[in-house]
Amino acid sequence: MLHHKAFRFRIYPTEEQTTLIHQMFGCARFVFNHFLSRWNDTFQETGRGLSYQTCANGLPALKKEWPWLKDVDSIALQSAVRSLADAFDRFFRKQNDPPRFKSKRNPVQSYTTKFTNGNIAVACDLLKLP
Repeated sequence: MLHHKAFRFRIYPTEEQTTLIHQMFGCARFVFNHFLSRWNDTFQETGRGLSYQTCANGLPALKKEWPWLKDVDSIALQSAVRSLADAFDRFFRKQNDPPRFKSKRNPVQSYTTKFTNGNIAVACDLLKLP
């Protein structure tokens, strides 16, 4: 049987690392809000929203339009799109309210990434993130 594990860490980053982490938060928030806006526009025009695949296929074009999106973890950007698709799935099944735009002013900032090709590592008291 497959068991999923999650770990929660308290980290103490340097100033440079703090800047990179905040950049990741901002990029994930930007991608989520961009596709939420497109999803809402499409839903108003056609009565149907977008699919996860449509949004995921739009990520490379978004990276060409906004080159600073290439500086961050691509898996985290894909996870932002996946969480938007999951939020709409739950909304259409009447389990949740519709997804809302993410704000920089919200005190809780987070992003999700996955372990791929050794991109996350724990060595002694150090944590390596992509």
